[in-house]
Amino acid sequence: MKEISCKLLVIGAGPGGYVCAIRAGQLGIDTVIVEAGRPGGTCLNVGCIPSKALIHAAEEFEKVSHMAGGKGPLGISVAPPSLDLAKAVAWKDGIVSRLTNGVAGLLKKAKVKTVQGWATFRDGKTVEVETETGTQVIRAETVVIATGSAPVELPFLPFGAPVISSTEALALSEVPRRLAVVGGGYIGLELGIAFAKLGAAVTVVEALPRVLAQYDAELTRPVVKRLAELGIEVITGAKAKGLSSKGDALLVETSDGKTAKIAADKILVTVGRKPLTEGFGLEQIDLDRSGKFIRIDDQCRTSMCGVFAIGDVTGEPMLAHRAMAQGEMVAEIVAGHKRSWDKRSIPAICFTDPELVTAGLSPEEAKALGEIKIGQFPFAANGRAMTKLGEEGFVRVVARADNHLVLGIQAVGQGVSELSAAFGLALEMGARLEDIAGTVHAHPTQGEAFQEAALKALGHALHI
Repeated sequence: MKEISCKLLVIGAGPGGYVCAIRAGQLGIDTVIVEAGRPGGTCLNVGCIPSKALIHAAEEFEKVSHMAGGKGPLGISVAPPSLDLAKAVAWKDGIVSRLTNGVAGLLKKAKVKTVQGWATFRDGKTVEVETETGTQVIRAETVVIATGSAPVELPFLPFGAPVISSTEALALSEVPRRLAVVGGGYIGLELGIAFAKLGAAVTVVEALPRVLAQYDAELTRPVVKRLAELGIEVITGAKAKGLSSKGDALLVETSDGKTAKIAADKILVTVGRKPLTEGFGLEQIDLDRSGKFIRIDDQCRTSMCGVFAIGDVTGEPMLAHRAMAQGEMVAEIVAGHKRSWDKRSIPAICFTDPELVTAGLSPEEAKALGEIKIGQFPFAANGRAMTKLGEEGFVRVVARADNHLVLGIQAVGQGVSELSAAFGLALEMGARLEDIAGTVHAHPTQGEAFQEAALKALGHALHI
């Protein structure tokens, strides 16, 4: 067995792990990172990046489809379009490859040693890695667990044709004629909308009374309206039960207790993600858990001295940028810096059509703390949104009534994901309504709706 020693060992090269390793290397810490797959983890290889590539391809195809025969309002007429999904997937794979190679290059630049293989704990300071050339033993002063998460598999709908996870959905070479989506959360709706735009007949099955239940109903209403416009059938209060005997339909128990069949060529299961804690020998170090997740404090320390955990393996919110923030913080703590982090200002984005952004507290959460002010401004009154045919949606600001401290910001609309940085910054800086209202926003931009929402909360919106 080969043995190496280091100051910091990072297990997992997803967004949290590779950022932690890069920052540690920049700070002069002798760092080793272990990854069984390609750098970038789920997000870069089979999650965030490839799904957004597919979503963009679907958006472009739908735009051209609406222009066929001059049906759109812009006076543009084109011939009916065709789609080569395999070519679009190859383009997506090219982007992923460029980014994974970029991550590998950044790790090398930071003088981080990369070990390819599967890591298993011997104890809290030692792991064994099964590599192509044999077993590598790594001893470290500090260990960071960044193993990520995986799609939840339903026992009565195990993955395997025709049942697929988001990973397989992003690698399809043909658009399924009929797609059933089990789970009406953000992953299911993002991919369901994309495939509907590409020409699939999509049905979404959700056990709860409404889709996107983690968001308030007012915020999701424009998305629900768009689902209907795209011809997506949504069945709420229904539970998937399994496959039909021929394997060509999804069996569903509806809210009235009856069994229905939904014909489908592919069944996409998106009922959540689970932490990847199995197979790493974590039983050897017996870390405290919070349910299925590894329990951490506000500095990502686990119950064992010298062992940190970051990213999806530590619980909600399962967001790549949360993992990155945690990874950077942990690297600086290991280097002796004083650091902590506050997840309240982390934006969450749902890349549906229209897009959703939330940061901080929802109106209901804020009301539980005391009296609040709410300002909401519609994109129907925003010039830039109108010129982009994006009048659906709004920006909403939630603040304390007494001192006007902003507690939460939400938006739904075309392209609002790009407003997320401004929302997060406002919360991080402790902005008050007057700060946002007094900041000159460029015209014409959709960002003006943020300023107008703050003005509305103060009682003097200018354009409504």
